[in-house]
Amino acid sequence: MSPKVSERSASPPVTVHDDNYKIKIFHSTFNLITHILIGVVVGISVIFSFRNGTPLGATPLHIVLCVVGYQLLMAEAILSLSPHNGWSSNLKLVDKRRAHWILQTLGSGLAIVGSFIKIIDKSTHLNTLHGKFAIAALVLTTVSLINGLGSLWAFELRRYIPINVSKLIHIGIGIFVLPTSSIALCYGFDKSMFKSWISDEVAFTLIGCTSAFTVIISFNSFTTFLVKLWKCFKS
Repeated sequence: MSPKVSERSASPPVTVHDDNYKIKIFHSTFNLITHILIGVVVGISVIFSFRNGTPLGATPLHIVLCVVGYQLLMAEAILSLSPHNGWSSNLKLVDKRRAHWILQTLGSGLAIVGSFIKIIDKSTHLNTLHGKFAIAALVLTTVSLINGLGSLWAFELRRYIPINVSKLIHIGIGIFVLPTSSIALCYGFDKSMFKSWISDEVAFTLIGCTSAFTVIISFNSFTTFLVKLWKCFKS
């Protein structure tokens, strides 16, 4: 009799479980939503500015430069450092930092120019909440830009300012730039000139969109600030 050959039961497929998979999906989803919200807000603002054609007057030019500078370029500058950001996630750290300061510099430049165009065009600036927050955003942006450019030489200046402290100051100031500019933008959406063009409902929806992506981006910046602050105290 031939010996019985025992058939080996097929082993079940091995599934590799990634404990961080759900967290990655969560972050990626919020990142996608953030980019969509930024696109909607910036796109509608630019369309509103070009509604009467070209050449643009002082106010439409102010809107285009400030919204593109603050809500597009500077927001993307912050997102570029996130490990979950779509277009920059595969970049090396040195390239992420390079993209960050390029976007930050361009965005700050556009926002500052756009702000001064309106300052020259208008005689009074602090009579509305939109104007007050816009001036505050301008001051913070200027300080953040100077500090950010100084951070490029943080290693050379380490004798005078520790590198961690220099970066901490830059992040600390930068935390307030986007929220302040977004508040100014929301008050701009609340103006009768804009609401009569697009309707009250859509204007309030844009305020909600602006608030949503500002909170998401600012939370990421605030978390980074706390981590670096903790490391600074530990060192």
